[in-house]
Amino acid sequence: MRILGIDRFTFAGQFLLFSLGILLIGMVTIGLWMQSNVKRAMIDRTAGMAALYVDSLVSPLIQDTPADGPLSSTARAELDILVESTPLDSELVSVKIWSPTGEILYSPNPDLIGRTFDVHENLVRAFSGEVVSGLSDLSEPENENERLTWDMLIETYAPVRSEGTGSVIAVAEFYQLPDELIAKIRRAQLQSWIIVGFATLIMYVLLVGMVRRASRTIRRQQAELLASVRELQRALDENQDLHAKVNKAAARTTILNERFLRRVSADIHDGPAQDVAFALLRIEHIAESTEGNGSGTREDVKSLARALTSALTNLRAITHGLRAPSVEGLTPCDAARRAVSDFGRISGEPVEFTCNEGFALGPVPVNLTIYRVVQESLANSFKHAGSASRQVCVTNSGGFVDVEIRDDGVGFDAGVDTGVATLGLVGMRERVELLGGTFTVQSAANQGTIVSARLPLVIEATDV
Repeated sequence: MRILGIDRFTFAGQFLLFSLGILLIGMVTIGLWMQSNVKRAMIDRTAGMAALYVDSLVSPLIQDTPADGPLSSTARAELDILVESTPLDSELVSVKIWSPTGEILYSPNPDLIGRTFDVHENLVRAFSGEVVSGLSDLSEPENENERLTWDMLIETYAPVRSEGTGSVIAVAEFYQLPDELIAKIRRAQLQSWIIVGFATLIMYVLLVGMVRRASRTIRRQQAELLASVRELQRALDENQDLHAKVNKAAARTTILNERFLRRVSADIHDGPAQDVAFALLRIEHIAESTEGNGSGTREDVKSLARALTSALTNLRAITHGLRAPSVEGLTPCDAARRAVSDFGRISGEPVEFTCNEGFALGPVPVNLTIYRVVQESLANSFKHAGSASRQVCVTNSGGFVDVEIRDDGVGFDAGVDTGVATLGLVGMRERVELLGGTFTVQSAANQGTIVSARLPLVIEATDV
């Protein structure tokens, strides 16, 4: 559970706040414990003095008292004198001597002598040899006279031992005024609280010093970390800008390559192809004009005509291969379908084509690349795979288009350079990777070939 308003403090502030609470709890706990111990120690000290008084002065007077009999008149008189002249007279207000049966053997109040009361716990402990002392509210029946004058007295039970056997023969009960003792207890408790409070303050001051030092170190490290993060962010932004520029340059390069190939195609068609066609016409004219003038010359001319016809056919095929059809305003699916259609028209081989729906119009560089990858892959399959079935699959993969060309032909080792075929694969890979795509080839002997390309469907517009 979150503490209300704690979030507005720094980590160091929160730590100091919680540590202050913990130290205060510890201080109160230790102070109360010391207060109780001080009180107990002061009362025990008073009890010790009373016990010493009993051993030194009272005990000799009652050694000859029979176990089941009262004190002698002589012993009572001496006890009266002793009580009146005791050094504790300023604090001592009453004395009682108890027998093991609960009978009061002596008291300054003659009415209590010879009366028997219940043996309560403090008497039992005293008869067992223990000195018992504490503040009494005078609620016991034998305290009826004391209750008339005082609300509270210090009550001490001291065992009286036989000088011969050391056994407890009686218990002396002393009543003392508590005022001086309470004042001493309060002074001692106050001193203990001052010591505990001062020690807690010293610990907190030291803790504050350490936390502030650690906090400064943390803030310095945070500043360094933030500077590093900002530097890294700048590098990342620059890298993204560079990546965008590379993609834009790749798209521009793809379009420029196609324009260059179209220009080469046009130059070949309008130049060498026209010259060859004109030469072929002239040779046919020469052949017609020399008809019947010699079979050798006519045959030579016909051979030359056949060669030029073959050259013209090859030149036209080259120009057709260099020039891709217009793919503007098409979806990636339509671009791949056009490549499959052109291959089928030229080769006469069937190709199974599948494409899922949902494509928008594709960028021209992407459509051109799809067309070239499908065209080159099907041409390689026709040339090298032997009699095989072929499939082309185009899939919309959410921001990317996946193109897969598959055959079940003889296959090849994709890791071995096979000359022209390998050059074609390198060209396809470069086309795809220039646009930020990925290109893979999977093939093995007698296991067919799978050509896969993934291209982004969003390319920054170019100015070419």
